[in-house]
Amino acid sequence: MSEISEKSRLRTENLNLYYGSRHALKDITMEIPSRAITAIIGPSGCGKSSLLRVFNRMNDLIPEARVEGNVYLDKISVYGEETDAVALRKKVGMVFQKPNPFPMSIFDNVVIGPRRHGVKHRDELESIAENCLRRVALWEDVKDNLRQSALNLPLGTQQQLCIARTLAIEPEVILMDESCSALDPESTMRVEELMTELAQSYTIMIVTHSMEQAARVSDMSAFMMIDDEKIGRLVEYGTTEQIFSTPKDKRTEDYITGRYG
Repeated sequence: MSEISEKSRLRTENLNLYYGSRHALKDITMEIPSRAITAIIGPSGCGKSSLLRVFNRMNDLIPEARVEGNVYLDKISVYGEETDAVALRKKVGMVFQKPNPFPMSIFDNVVIGPRRHGVKHRDELESIAENCLRRVALWEDVKDNLRQSALNLPLGTQQQLCIARTLAIEPEVILMDESCSALDPESTMRVEELMTELAQSYTIMIVTHSMEQAARVSDMSAFMMIDDEKIGRLVEYGTTEQIFSTPKDKRTEDYITGRYG
């Protein structure tokens, strides 16, 4: 785990999320520290992924999604009129549950973001590709096969490539939505090691169903569950050490120890 920075990178204040008439998240207030890993845990259907996607406005892509309350990246209102969603997603990158390399070469997968943002020179693109692939410990494995289709890579390697693709757009925050759930134990270990290394430079938020993973890699943990009205709520939020050793809420303890969920 990384040393937690005192500075908050992301912040929500009385956040409420609706999908049409359905109230998905209710009154969530939390501060996400810079250069640390924050895990969101809780049973299926409690709104973990919905909360994660609030921070880069991915929920905007869902018809009738609506946000009330405040969400900030540093001092900038994520949902303010002056905030461009496309520019926001360059700052707040996302790695999905299932590896989703594009049907193109390894090289083109990594540099697709920089190309879309105006980088044209071949030398610069090659430098970006090498740097990002080195950061995810893939360069030595693929440097002689950069023209190979990314779809031919093993699943775990595809996920490392997707992380490299995210790094190429130079984000400030990385969101990871159950990014190890489709991987074997060895690939999971590689990605977890990468998370820990990246947390020295980036703010990372992960959604995970694995209590063991949350305990291993995260600095902060947020436990969520559904209330009696079927609305996702934040039950408890604190350092991972505190949440897993001395939870303040009985529901948190029951979930972590396997008595609930």
